[in-house]
Amino acid sequence: MSEEAVFDQIARRGVVPVIAIDAPEAALPLADAMLAGGLPVLEITFRTSAAAEVMQMLSAKRPELLLGAGTILSVENLERAKASGARFGVAPGLNPTVVRRAAEIGLPFVPGVATPSDIEAALGLGCTVLKLFPSGVLGGVKYLEALAGPYKHTGVRFLPTGGVKGDNLAEYLSIDVVTAVGGTWLAKRDEIASGNWAEITARCKAAVQVVQRTRGA
Repeated sequence: MSEEAVFDQIARRGVVPVIAIDAPEAALPLADAMLAGGLPVLEITFRTSAAAEVMQMLSAKRPELLLGAGTILSVENLERAKASGARFGVAPGLNPTVVRRAAEIGLPFVPGVATPSDIEAALGLGCTVLKLFPSGVLGGVKYLEALAGPYKHTGVRFLPTGGVKGDNLAEYLSIDVVTAVGGTWLAKRDEIASGNWAEITARCKAAVQVVQRTRGA
């Protein structure tokens, strides 16, 4: 799948669940809960030792998912993500070496930014979809609106993550430079561990309804 197709799918969904999962055996029930909730896209973070195995399992058993890898902090993480079946990668920060390697191996990549200088460095590396992190701490919606002024004309789009929740989702999605949001609120680590699939499905459904109301999708 091309980079353009991947980012188009993310934009259509409007929400990317950010997942930290400890047990590989929870991977398929989690995926099914999210699919039942109408969200066939997720980001498995390298915050746990199970991440690569989970991605391999989901890639093989749930190919309908748009599977991403998150918390990519090194080229090793990046290459492992690609080998494990991830179709896009996300990082909390901007590492030029990782960005260049992602382009070389053909993995659509979303680096993290926090400042105007970060944004300009990312644009200089050819990145136009950027993770604003940690969005809430930086100023949330007001900060994004301020950034839109000098950068909207470049075509840059943001994936704000950190502080995004169900109660402020519509505010974020109403900003035209926001392609989608990322968030851990949809499937929390303790809920995954306890198998609270019904709650995860309900939360995904609620998020999808917000996207539809906000964007008319």
